[in-house]
Amino acid sequence: MSTPTYGGQAVIEGVMMRGGAAMAVAVRRPDGTIASRAERLGGILNSPLRRVPLLRGVLVLFETLGLGMRALTWSAAVASNQVDERGEARRLTFFDWLVLLGAFAVGVGVFFVGPVIATVWLDAFLPAPWMALAIEGVLRVTLLLGYIWGMGRASDIRRVFQYHGAEHMTIYAQEDGRELNVPAIRRYPKEHPRCGTSFLLTVALVAMVVFAFAGTEPLWWRLGSRLVLVPVVAAVSYEAIRFAGFHQTWPVVRWLFAGNLALQYLTTLPPDDEQIQVAIAALQRVRDEERALAG
Repeated sequence: MSTPTYGGQAVIEGVMMRGGAAMAVAVRRPDGTIASRAERLGGILNSPLRRVPLLRGVLVLFETLGLGMRALTWSAAVASNQVDERGEARRLTFFDWLVLLGAFAVGVGVFFVGPVIATVWLDAFLPAPWMALAIEGVLRVTLLLGYIWGMGRASDIRRVFQYHGAEHMTIYAQEDGRELNVPAIRRYPKEHPRCGTSFLLTVALVAMVVFAFAGTEPLWWRLGSRLVLVPVVAAVSYEAIRFAGFHQTWPVVRWLFAGNLALQYLTTLPPDDEQIQVAIAALQRVRDEERALAG
Protein backbone atom coordinates (compact mmCIF):
# COMPACT_ATOMS: atom_id res chain seq x y z
CA MET A 1 0.00 0.00 0.00
CA SER A 2 1.29 3.46 -0.84
CA THR A 3 -0.40 5.22 2.07
CA PRO A 4 0.26 4.85 5.81
CA THR A 5 -1.73 2.16 7.58
CA TYR A 6 -4.10 3.23 10.32
CA GLY A 7 -6.27 1.28 12.68
CA GLY A 8 -8.97 2.42 15.01
CA GLN A 9 -11.60 1.76 17.61
CA ALA A 10 -14.99 3.18 18.40
CA VAL A 11 -15.31 4.76 21.86
CA ILE A 12 -18.04 6.62 23.75
CA GLU A 13 -19.40 9.21 21.29
CA GLY A 14 -16.17 9.11 19.34
CA VAL A 15 -13.35 7.33 17.55
CA MET A 16 -9.76 6.46 18.38
CA MET A 17 -7.25 6.23 15.52
CA ARG A 18 -3.77 4.72 15.80
CA GLY A 19 -0.90 5.28 13.42
CA GLY A 20 2.65 4.02 13.46
CA ALA A 21 3.95 6.56 15.98
CA ALA A 22 0.89 8.21 17.53
CA MET A 23 -2.74 7.76 18.43
CA ALA A 24 -5.58 10.27 18.63
CA VAL A 25 -9.10 10.31 20.00
CA ALA A 26 -11.93 12.60 18.86
CA VAL A 27 -15.20 12.82 20.78
CA ARG A 28 -18.44 14.73 20.26
CA ARG A 29 -19.10 16.97 23.27
CA PRO A 30 -22.63 17.44 24.64
CA ASP A 31 -22.66 20.96 23.13
CA GLY A 32 -22.04 19.52 19.64
CA THR A 33 -18.39 20.53 19.26
CA ILE A 34 -15.58 18.01 18.78
CA ALA A 35 -12.82 17.52 21.36
CA SER A 36 -9.63 15.70 20.39
CA ARG A 37 -6.35 14.73 21.95
CA ALA A 38 -3.23 13.04 20.59
CA GLU A 39 -0.62 10.87 22.22
CA ARG A 40 2.78 9.94 20.92
CA LEU A 41 3.63 6.26 21.27
CA GLY A 42 6.99 5.18 22.57
CA GLY A 43 8.63 2.22 24.22
CA ILE A 44 7.32 -1.19 23.30
CA LEU A 45 4.30 0.36 21.53
CA ASN A 46 6.60 1.69 18.82
CA SER A 47 9.60 -0.62 19.03
CA PRO A 48 11.23 -2.89 16.42
CA LEU A 49 9.51 -5.82 18.17
CA ARG A 50 6.28 -4.74 16.50
CA ARG A 51 7.79 -5.82 13.18
CA VAL A 52 8.60 -9.36 14.32
CA PRO A 53 6.04 -11.82 12.89
CA LEU A 54 3.95 -13.67 15.50
CA LEU A 55 5.43 -11.68 18.40
CA ARG A 56 3.75 -8.53 17.12
CA GLY A 57 0.36 -10.20 17.39
CA VAL A 58 0.79 -10.69 21.15
CA LEU A 59 2.04 -7.11 21.56
CA VAL A 60 -0.90 -5.73 19.60
CA LEU A 61 -3.33 -7.66 21.81
CA PHE A 62 -2.03 -6.05 25.01
CA GLU A 63 -1.57 -2.70 23.31
CA THR A 64 -5.19 -2.73 22.21
CA LEU A 65 -6.30 -3.37 25.77
CA GLY A 66 -4.14 -0.55 27.18
CA LEU A 67 -4.77 2.11 24.55
CA GLY A 68 -8.42 1.15 24.31
CA MET A 69 -8.89 1.57 28.06
CA ARG A 70 -7.29 5.01 28.02
CA ALA A 71 -9.32 6.11 25.00
CA LEU A 72 -12.57 4.85 26.51
CA THR A 73 -11.88 6.59 29.83
CA TRP A 74 -11.19 9.92 28.15
CA SER A 75 -14.12 9.66 25.75
CA ALA A 76 -16.53 8.88 28.59
CA ALA A 77 -15.25 11.90 30.52
CA VAL A 78 -15.65 14.22 27.51
CA ALA A 79 -19.11 12.88 26.65
CA SER A 80 -20.25 13.54 30.23
CA ASN A 81 -18.46 16.92 30.64
CA GLN A 82 -16.11 15.53 33.27
CA VAL A 83 -12.79 16.94 32.08
CA ASP A 84 -10.65 19.64 33.64
CA GLU A 85 -9.78 23.02 32.18
CA ARG A 86 -7.00 21.46 30.11
CA GLY A 87 -9.41 18.88 28.66
CA GLU A 88 -7.83 16.05 30.64
CA ALA A 89 -9.71 13.23 32.30
CA ARG A 90 -8.51 11.45 35.41
CA ARG A 91 -5.61 9.06 34.93
CA LEU A 92 -6.12 5.34 35.13
CA THR A 93 -5.49 4.05 38.63
CA PHE A 94 -4.08 0.74 39.78
CA PHE A 95 -7.65 -0.31 40.52
CA ASP A 96 -8.67 0.52 36.93
CA TRP A 97 -5.96 -1.77 35.61
CA LEU A 98 -7.03 -4.51 38.01
CA VAL A 99 -10.58 -4.20 36.65
CA LEU A 100 -9.27 -4.39 33.08
CA LEU A 101 -7.15 -7.45 33.82
CA GLY A 102 -10.04 -9.03 35.70
CA ALA A 103 -12.39 -8.49 32.76
CA PHE A 104 -9.77 -9.94 30.41
CA ALA A 105 -9.38 -12.99 32.67
CA VAL A 106 -13.14 -13.51 32.78
CA GLY A 107 -13.33 -13.25 28.99
CA VAL A 108 -10.55 -15.80 28.56
CA GLY A 109 -12.25 -18.08 31.07
CA VAL A 110 -15.66 -17.88 29.41
CA PHE A 111 -14.52 -18.22 25.80
CA PHE A 112 -11.57 -20.58 26.20
CA VAL A 113 -12.10 -22.64 29.36
CA GLY A 114 -15.92 -22.60 29.43
CA PRO A 115 -16.43 -24.62 26.22
CA VAL A 116 -13.98 -27.27 27.48
CA ILE A 117 -15.93 -27.78 30.70
CA ALA A 118 -19.20 -27.82 28.77
CA THR A 119 -18.09 -30.50 26.29
CA VAL A 120 -15.56 -32.70 28.11
CA TRP A 121 -18.29 -35.20 29.11
CA LEU A 122 -18.96 -35.88 25.43
CA ASP A 123 -15.73 -37.88 25.14
CA ALA A 124 -17.46 -40.91 26.61
CA PHE A 125 -20.24 -40.86 24.02
CA LEU A 126 -18.44 -39.97 20.78
CA PRO A 127 -16.43 -42.42 18.67
CA ALA A 128 -13.47 -40.08 18.13
CA PRO A 129 -11.84 -37.35 20.32
CA TRP A 130 -11.78 -34.86 17.45
CA MET A 131 -15.57 -34.72 17.50
CA ALA A 132 -15.61 -33.32 21.02
CA LEU A 133 -12.96 -30.79 20.00
CA ALA A 134 -15.06 -29.76 17.01
CA ILE A 135 -18.13 -29.27 19.20
CA GLU A 136 -15.99 -27.27 21.65
CA GLY A 137 -14.93 -24.99 18.81
CA VAL A 138 -18.46 -24.54 17.50
CA LEU A 139 -19.64 -23.68 21.01
CA ARG A 140 -16.87 -21.08 21.32
CA VAL A 141 -17.95 -19.41 18.07
CA THR A 142 -21.59 -19.55 19.15
CA LEU A 143 -20.77 -17.86 22.47
CA LEU A 144 -18.94 -15.10 20.63
CA LEU A 145 -21.78 -14.48 18.19
CA GLY A 146 -24.37 -14.54 20.96
CA TYR A 147 -22.39 -12.09 23.05
CA ILE A 148 -21.99 -9.64 20.17
CA TRP A 149 -25.65 -9.95 19.18
CA GLY A 150 -26.76 -9.35 22.77
CA MET A 151 -24.57 -6.27 23.13
CA GLY A 152 -26.04 -4.80 19.97
CA ARG A 153 -29.53 -4.74 21.48
CA ALA A 154 -28.58 -1.84 23.82
CA SER A 155 -29.18 1.66 22.40
CA ASP A 156 -25.89 3.05 23.74
CA ILE A 157 -23.94 0.21 22.16
CA ARG A 158 -25.74 0.78 18.86
CA ARG A 159 -24.30 4.31 18.81
CA VAL A 160 -20.84 2.84 19.42
CA PHE A 161 -21.46 0.50 16.48
CA GLN A 162 -22.30 3.54 14.33
CA TYR A 163 -18.99 5.15 15.26
CA HIS A 164 -17.38 1.80 14.47
CA GLY A 165 -18.81 2.04 10.96
CA ALA A 166 -17.61 5.64 10.62
CA GLU A 167 -14.11 4.56 11.65
CA HIS A 168 -13.99 1.84 8.99
CA MET A 169 -15.32 4.06 6.21
CA THR A 170 -12.86 6.83 7.02
CA ILE A 171 -9.90 4.43 7.04
CA TYR A 172 -11.05 3.02 3.71
CA ALA A 173 -11.08 6.53 2.21
CA GLN A 174 -7.60 7.21 3.63
CA GLU A 175 -6.25 3.97 2.15
CA ASP A 176 -7.81 4.82 -1.20
CA GLY A 177 -6.18 8.26 -1.22
CA ARG A 178 -9.49 10.12 -1.12
CA GLU A 179 -10.09 13.53 0.37
CA LEU A 180 -11.44 13.19 3.89
CA ASN A 181 -14.91 14.66 3.69
CA VAL A 182 -18.35 13.22 4.37
CA PRO A 183 -19.51 12.79 0.72
CA ALA A 184 -16.28 10.98 -0.25
CA ILE A 185 -16.35 8.71 2.81
CA ARG A 186 -20.00 7.81 2.22
CA ARG A 187 -18.89 5.84 -0.86
CA TYR A 188 -17.11 3.20 1.24
CA PRO A 189 -18.46 0.15 3.09
CA LYS A 190 -18.72 0.05 6.85
CA GLU A 191 -17.02 -3.38 6.99
CA HIS A 192 -13.21 -3.57 6.94
CA PRO A 193 -11.00 -6.70 6.68
CA ARG A 194 -8.62 -5.59 9.46
CA CYS A 195 -11.38 -5.00 11.99
CA GLY A 196 -10.87 -6.07 15.59
CA THR A 197 -14.18 -7.90 15.45
CA SER A 198 -12.75 -9.96 12.60
CA PHE A 199 -9.80 -10.66 14.85
CA LEU A 200 -12.11 -12.15 17.51
CA LEU A 201 -13.79 -14.48 15.04
CA THR A 202 -10.43 -15.47 13.57
CA VAL A 203 -9.20 -16.24 17.10
CA ALA A 204 -12.17 -18.56 17.63
CA LEU A 205 -11.54 -20.38 14.34
CA VAL A 206 -7.75 -20.59 14.70
CA ALA A 207 -8.24 -21.92 18.22
CA MET A 208 -10.12 -24.92 16.78
CA VAL A 209 -7.03 -25.87 14.77
CA VAL A 210 -4.38 -25.07 17.41
CA PHE A 211 -6.22 -26.83 20.23
CA ALA A 212 -6.68 -29.93 18.07
CA PHE A 213 -2.90 -30.42 18.19
CA ALA A 214 -2.88 -30.07 21.99
CA GLY A 215 -4.83 -33.28 22.47
CA THR A 216 -7.66 -34.08 24.84
CA GLU A 217 -6.31 -36.06 27.80
CA PRO A 218 -6.17 -35.59 30.72
CA LEU A 219 -8.68 -32.86 31.66
CA TRP A 220 -6.11 -30.69 33.46
CA TRP A 221 -4.00 -30.71 30.30
CA ARG A 222 -6.95 -29.78 28.13
CA LEU A 223 -7.82 -26.84 30.38
CA GLY A 224 -4.22 -25.71 30.86
CA SER A 225 -3.40 -25.88 27.17
CA ARG A 226 -6.29 -23.55 26.36
CA LEU A 227 -4.84 -20.89 28.66
CA VAL A 228 -1.18 -21.39 27.75
CA LEU A 229 -1.88 -21.34 24.01
CA VAL A 230 -3.93 -18.09 24.04
CA PRO A 231 -0.85 -16.00 22.99
CA VAL A 232 -0.12 -18.49 20.18
CA VAL A 233 -3.70 -18.31 18.93
CA ALA A 234 -3.62 -14.50 19.11
CA ALA A 235 -0.30 -14.33 17.24
CA VAL A 236 -1.42 -16.60 14.40
CA SER A 237 -4.79 -14.83 14.16
CA TYR A 238 -3.15 -11.42 13.90
CA GLU A 239 -0.89 -12.57 11.07
CA ALA A 240 -3.91 -14.01 9.23
CA ILE A 241 -5.88 -10.76 9.58
CA ARG A 242 -2.86 -8.70 8.55
CA PHE A 243 -2.32 -10.83 5.46
CA ALA A 244 -5.99 -10.60 4.51
CA GLY A 245 -6.00 -6.84 4.97
CA PHE A 246 -3.18 -6.38 2.48
CA HIS A 247 -4.44 -8.93 -0.06
CA GLN A 248 -8.11 -8.03 -0.32
CA THR A 249 -8.10 -8.42 -4.11
CA TRP A 250 -7.21 -12.13 -3.98
CA PRO A 251 -10.38 -14.20 -4.54
CA VAL A 252 -9.23 -16.96 -2.17
CA VAL A 253 -8.60 -14.40 0.59
CA ARG A 254 -12.04 -12.87 0.11
CA TRP A 255 -13.58 -16.35 0.31
CA LEU A 256 -11.66 -17.41 3.42
CA PHE A 257 -12.44 -14.20 5.30
CA ALA A 258 -16.00 -13.70 4.11
CA GLY A 259 -17.22 -14.72 7.56
CA ASN A 260 -15.20 -11.93 9.17
CA LEU A 261 -16.88 -9.30 7.03
CA ALA A 262 -20.28 -10.90 7.59
CA LEU A 263 -19.77 -10.70 11.36
CA GLN A 264 -19.35 -6.94 11.06
CA TYR A 265 -22.99 -6.68 10.04
CA LEU A 266 -23.56 -7.20 13.77
CA THR A 267 -20.86 -4.81 15.04
CA THR A 268 -21.12 -1.89 12.60
CA LEU A 269 -24.07 0.31 11.72
CA PRO A 270 -24.40 3.10 9.13
CA PRO A 271 -23.16 6.32 10.74
CA ASP A 272 -24.71 9.75 10.42
CA ASP A 273 -22.76 12.70 9.03
CA GLU A 274 -21.79 14.01 12.47
CA GLN A 275 -20.29 10.66 13.42
CA ILE A 276 -18.25 10.59 10.22
CA GLN A 277 -17.00 14.09 11.05
CA VAL A 278 -15.73 12.82 14.39
CA ALA A 279 -13.88 9.95 12.68
CA ILE A 280 -12.34 12.45 10.23
CA ALA A 281 -11.22 14.64 13.15
CA ALA A 282 -9.52 11.66 14.83
CA LEU A 283 -7.70 10.60 11.68
CA GLN A 284 -6.61 14.14 10.85
CA ARG A 285 -5.35 14.64 14.39
CA VAL A 286 -3.21 11.50 14.35
CA ARG A 287 -1.84 12.38 10.89
CA ASP A 288 -0.94 15.89 12.09
CA GLU A 289 0.80 14.42 15.13
CA GLU A 290 2.85 12.05 12.99
CA ARG A 291 3.81 14.84 10.59
CA ALA A 292 5.04 16.86 13.58
CA LEU A 293 7.08 13.87 14.77
CA ALA A 294 8.62 13.49 11.32
CA GLY A 295 9.71 17.14 11.44
